[in-house]
Amino acid sequence: MTGTPWLDEEEQAAWLRFVAVVELLPGVLDQQLRRDAGLTHFEYMVLAMLSEAPSRTLRMAVLGQRVNATLPRLSHVVRRLEDRGLVERRPCPGDGRATNAHLTDAGWDVLVGAAPGHVETVRRHVVDPLTRQQVDQLRRIAEAMLTRVDPEGRMTARDDTQDGDAPSD
Repeated sequence: MTGTPWLDEEEQAAWLRFVAVVELLPGVLDQQLRRDAGLTHFEYMVLAMLSEAPSRTLRMAVLGQRVNATLPRLSHVVRRLEDRGLVERRPCPGDGRATNAHLTDAGWDVLVGAAPGHVETVRRHVVDPLTRQQVDQLRRIAEAMLTRVDPEGRMTARDDTQDGDAPSD
């Protein structure tokens, strides 16, 4: 493609290091959570998003947005979590066409048990290597990127009115 503004040396160095972090960090998070809690990072995020919702319940479609998953992928993972007694699906009281996911007490206990090790891993690999100013810069950089890759703000939205009685998904 002619006219493409190629990355300069500094931009390419930043890009390659960013890609390395994006590729390596999920494995680091998964390894710790699997070892310490028997959860994948994705399963942990499903439990965490439910834990933050009113009554620990979200519509499956809203939960899918929060964890960036298609409904089929989310349904498969929620089924596995249901089999372990950590989550249960319930019909939406306000709309029989929608399904809610609910974090059970057992799921809450697993999440509470997993959280310290997860936070320690995040701190060790993401927060501690940075100064306080760099943490603020990282937040602002991530926000700027999210405006491009998630312009609707699906992953950062916190409209918890959709926990059971909002309009259909």
